Amino acid sequence: MDNPKCTACGGAMKRNGRTSAGAQRRRCGASMTHRIDASAKALSTFLAWLFSKRTQGDFGCSSRTFRRKAERFWETWPLPSYTGEVCDVVFLDGIWVSGLVVLIACTKEHVLAWHLAESECSGAWAALMAKLAPPVMAVSDGGPGFAKAARAMWPETRIQRCTFHVFRQVRRCTTSRPKLQAGKELYGLARDLLKARDADAAAKWLAGYAEWCAKWESFLREFAFKDGKRQYVHRELRKARRALNGLVQTGTLFTFIEIAEERGGEWDSTSNVIEGGVNARLREMVRNHRGLSRMRRVKAMFWWCYMHAEAPLPAAEILRVMPTDDE
Repeated sequence: MDNPKCTACGGAMKRNGRTSAGAQRRRCGASMTHRIDASAKALSTFLAWLFSKRTQGDFGCSSRTFRRKAERFWETWPLPSYTGEVCDVVFLDGIWVSGLVVLIACTKEHVLAWHLAESECSGAWAALMAKLAPPVMAVSDGGPGFAKAARAMWPETRIQRCTFHVFRQVRRCTTSRPKLQAGKELYGLARDLLKARDADAAAKWLAGYAEWCAKWESFLREFAFKDGKRQYVHRELRKARRALNGLVQTGTLFTFIEIAEERGGEWDSTSNVIEGGVNARLREMVRNHRGLSRMRRVKAMFWWCYMHAEAPLPAAEILRVMPTDDE
């Protein structure tokens, strides 16, 4: 009920006619005018449209009127707030929007932070990490600059490289139907990587990979001359081996098993949580509202991330505290 109280005595106000502009006048010893701020309700309507497949004309007004009311919300930047919450596992990934990238960090339950950048450089990742308390383990697809930023910002955090992304990286080099025997064996190892869930399986995989490297060392050194320059014949296999060697050396393939051995419980080895639970939803939202400008697509992602954070503010408070384009 919309029953304002007197600011002087705290008593209930009584209606006392209307002003020339049509606003309700109320009185309790003194006269006052009470207006209802409809901005919060308009924001809720805007978000209901943004997060659904409904058209602008489905909300009780014409599409033109809806766009006029929603214009102010496109000027708002819903930004994350630093809570200091320490999480066991944080999943990190970036989603690209026409030359810009929105870097996102989340848990299995909610979005933690997000940051807009022009590339996945170490500085951009560091800016995202600065908004979070260092977690026990971070799961990433190994984007450019992430490792450097993690060493600087989260030196105590253990890094787990998404094993599914490792598998896909090898598959791009070997294809899913490799013709060479070396490629078949490496593709088989990549598939086995997804099945390794304990210390024995991890040790077996590492031994198998070391055996593969020794077996095909001479084969991968084969080269030919082209335009007077020496080029390796099996460049894709060498590329896959170089990537796996880096992960083995840094020890980021089986971090989830090591922590499980130390702390108990099950720890994640892939970033499927953020790929399927966040990125897929953001891409779906952008598809549902084709035609948005690049910056409005970015802000749409910001709105989604904010409303799926752990404790978003009420609509009226969001409009009061969040910065706008001018600010």
